[in-house]
Formats: sequence, structure tokens, C-alpha cells
Amino acid sequence: MRTETVADQIVTQLIEAGVERIYGIVGDSLNPIVDAVRRSGGAKAGGLDWIHVRHEEAAAFAAAAEAQLTGKLAVCAGSCGPGNLHLINGLYDANRSGAPVLAIASHIPSKQIGSSFFQETHPDRLFVECSVYAELISTPEQSPRVVHSAVQHAVGRSGVAVVTLPGDIADEPIGRAAPAYVRTATPSLVPAAEDVETLAAAVNSAGTVAIFAGAGVRDARPELLEFAEKVGAPIGHSLRGKEFVQYDNPFDIGMTGLLGYGAAHDGIHGADLLLLIGTDFPYDQFLPDDVRTAQIDSAAEKLGRRTSLDLAVHGDSKATLAALLPLVERKTDRKFLERTLDRHDKLMTKVVGAYTKPVKQRTPIHPEYAASILDDLAAEDAIFTADTGMCNVWTARYLNPNGQRRFIASALHGSMANALPHAIGAQVAFPSRQVVSMSGDGGLSMLLGELVTVAMYRLPLKIVVFNNSTLGMVKLEMLVDGIPDFGVDVPATDYAAVAAALGIFSRRIEQPGDLESGIRAALDHDGPALVDIVTDPNALSLPPSITGEQVKGFALAMSRMVMNGGVGEAVQMAKSNLRNVPLPSQFSPRG
Repeated sequence: MRTETVADQIVTQLIEAGVERIYGIVGDSLNPIVDAVRRSGGAKAGGLDWIHVRHEEAAAFAAAAEAQLTGKLAVCAGSCGPGNLHLINGLYDANRSGAPVLAIASHIPSKQIGSSFFQETHPDRLFVECSVYAELISTPEQSPRVVHSAVQHAVGRSGVAVVTLPGDIADEPIGRAAPAYVRTATPSLVPAAEDVETLAAAVNSAGTVAIFAGAGVRDARPELLEFAEKVGAPIGHSLRGKEFVQYDNPFDIGMTGLLGYGAAHDGIHGADLLLLIGTDFPYDQFLPDDVRTAQIDSAAEKLGRRTSLDLAVHGDSKATLAALLPLVERKTDRKFLERTLDRHDKLMTKVVGAYTKPVKQRTPIHPEYAASILDDLAAEDAIFTADTGMCNVWTARYLNPNGQRRFIASALHGSMANALPHAIGAQVAFPSRQVVSMSGDGGLSMLLGELVTVAMYRLPLKIVVFNNSTLGMVKLEMLVDGIPDFGVDVPATDYAAVAAALGIFSRRIEQPGDLESGIRAALDHDGPALVDIVTDPNALSLPPSITGEQVKGFALAMSRMVMNGGVGEAVQMAKSNLRNVPLPSQFSPRG
């Protein structure tokens, strides 16, 4: 009879914690874990599945997406040295996104640690900055409690836990029984009564109130809308807050920040009191410094770290708003709300003068139009993943949430190449839902090998490639900084042909008139599909006209003149119109 090993015990602990799979690449130091997964019989038999990716970075991204979408622990793994080092970028993304992920970083033989052995690194040190827990297992007796603690940290603190495990230790007999894993419900962090009373007094004394909300309001939507109605407050939102705030919201005024649109900028700058709820929005240049500001957050360390506060409440959004609602007085003067909503409506629905050319006459294809067609055709409960860069712009502005759709991006870490591996994790976790990866050609090419993963598992995800043969966001940064774009070109590549070579259904679209039929064919296909859309490299999310003097001095494309403010992207524009995008030659530092 085979002796149960530390690796067997770890796999059992993960199964008890509700884990169904591990994403990773096999390797000698990781072999005991992989073999224990094999012996577990697979998820259908109550064990674990092994999801074999092409790069460990993709394994971490996939686990991050699964964890964010399910709210449950997800696991990735890498072999010693280079193998687990490849995890680090995806783990940074997971940790910053608040995804409960456990990473198994296998290690060199324990007796060789500290001797500059082949492939030696120190993962217990290297992963500290991108985790809420990182520990080395040195003995079989230590293992069960370390793994238990890692699971508890990842789930309880919504972040990454890293367990470093030497291969020889993993293959030794177990040393002690593992602690039982006990599930708990999500707790509520109730704020101090005096803080709520102080905030209520500030709201009641303010003539006008505006709200800027983030992903922290995901469980507080009814309370948020009730509060906004009671005090006549327009609601702006961050990128991560969009899917929870925008839909069916009569108080919505769009998004501020680098990808902003609508009247959010005006609304949060024009109120007497700005209330930040569930957001750690990092770009302080888009937040007012002359408006009285209050913040509600469940993480005390986030209070006031982006902008100076006059008031702060430490509590989760739902509990705080529930406590606040009975204390605030209804505001009868709705002029500020009506004025802000009217401005938002004009910015969002008016076909501005620059949107003049019929789409069927415009080549290369404008990416905004392609995104709007995708929004029309995608399923009501689709899961979208978006590459960092211009794909984030098109996703933020042209894909509409509805309470069922989900959106995953590297919104806080800002990594390239996240969309496809995020989509892999989403599709594995939700095999029957439509998953769409909005990939830039730069991001797709960076982890192009993951197309092999898609083909290998016949994952039915849909990859929509915005192929403009340039690193669009970087190009924009250079133009805005007043320097010529350089080093941003990506070789013109037929990604449809690459996908076809792997047996993936594909379409290459070069004419706007083919967009609807091509995207529809991919979405309807029973299996993996890729749509390669050749888009305009000059479509860089700029206003219809802008001078060099307006651009000059705005570093790294963070100008609200360029990306927000009065630009007013016409998200709900007529589908028969496109705007004229300024050519690079129109930009001059001298104006």
C-alpha cells in the first residue's frame, strides 16, 4: 500500500477548501504535486484537474480571473527557479486585484538550499511584495499548518498566498494531520456610530453632494442608489466600479480617469461634498483638491491615501450606507443633479460633429465601431477580458454592463498580455458561459503560446484581436508628451492564419461591412474562435481637434483635456457614424 505523502496531503487540503484545479507547468521539483493531482482522479471524481498552460505567468493570470469571478480560492503552481519566477507578474496582478489565489512555488532539494545550487532562487523572499502570505515548508510536520494558514490568508485577506515547497519534502510521508478547513460566510464591517453621524451631518449641511464609486460597492448597489436618490447625488465611477454601478442607474454620470467619459469629471468637481465609496482610485490629478471630501472604505489603510479628506468612515459600503440612510435628510433641490445628468446625456447621446463618416466607407476599421458591434452581439451574461492599453479604452467606453456581464482587466497592475490568460481561467471556471478576450495585437503576441492552450482544451472562448500593428497606448503617451512615436510598431501579422494553423475557427476582417457577420460567426461557433480585426493605428482616443499647446505639459497621457473632461466620448453614438481622428502630423509641441 502506497504511503501518503506531503503532496497528497496538500492536494487533499486544497480539495477540502473547494479548489477544483491547479494551473501550471510540470517540472521535476513539482512532480510530486502533479502526480498527487493525477492520483486524485480529477474534478469530476472529486479530485483536482491539472490545467497545463504554456507559460506560468498565464497560469497566475488564469487563477486570478477564476478567483475574481467565483470569489473562491484558485491555485497555480510553478517548478523551482525559472518556473515559479514566471508566476510573479500574474501574482502581482492577482494580489492587487484582491483575488484569493494560492501559488505553490516548488523549490530545489532542501539540503541544497543556500549553496547556489542549479536553479536556486529564494521564492519565500521573492514573492513577499506581491502576496499577503509567503512561507517556506522545511519539514513534513510543518506542511499542513503552513498550507492551512496560506489558504486562510488568501481567502480571508483577498490576496495571494505563496507556499514554497522543496521537491524532496513534497515526496516525504506526512508528518502530522492537517487542521480541518472550516468555511465562514463573508463578514460585515460595521462602522463606528459616531463616524456615521458625523458624515450624515456633513451630507445634510452640504448644498450638493456627488458620489464617486468603485468596485467596493459591488454588494451595496441597492443602498447606493437609494442614498443617491435621497440626497440628489450624481454617481461617477472608476473602471473597476463600472460593472456594478453603471447599468440601470438613473444617477450615472460616467467615468473619470485616463479612460473617462461623460460628465463624471464635472460632477465630482462641482459638488459641495464629494463622497468616495469603495474606491482606491489612484490618479489624484483627476480628483478635486478644492471640494470637501469624505471617504468610506473597509480597508483603513486606503482612507486618505489618494486625496486629502475632511471625513472618513472605516466600514464596508453596504453596512455604512445602511447606517447612513436613516440619518440623512431628503434634498428637495435637484438642480445640481438635473444639470449634471443633462450634461452627461448630451455628451453621451449627441452625435458630435466629428462623427461624420459612414462606417462602411472607413478603412482601416475604427476600433470604436468594432467594439460597439461586439457589444450588440455578445451574450447578455458574457464575461469580457481586456488587454491593458487601448483595448481597455474601448471596453470601458463601448461595452455595456447589465448586471449579468462580467469584466476582468489588469486594472490596477496594468500588465500587458493579460486578456487571453484571464479568459482561459474564466472559461475553465465557467465552461457554459460566453467568454470574450478583447486582445490587442501587442498583448496577444506577448503570450501567443496560450493559443495552444486554448486549442489543446478546445476551450470555447472567443478571441477578438484589435490588430493595429502598434502599441497604441504607448504611442498616445509619446504623442501627448510631445515626442515622436518610436519603437511602438508591431509587425503586421495575420493572427487568423496563426489560429487556423492550430485548428481554431478564425476570421480576418479588413472591411467595416464584414464586422457584424464575422463577429457573429465567431460567437456562434461551437468551440474556440478568433476574429482578427485590422483597425486604424491612428485611433488613439483623442478629441476631434487638439493643439500642441493644449497637449504640451501633460505627461504620459494623463490630461483630462485629452482623456476626459469636455471630450465627451459618444458611447451611444449612431452606429452609422465614426469620428475623424487627428493624424500624428497634426500634433506639434509649438501648437
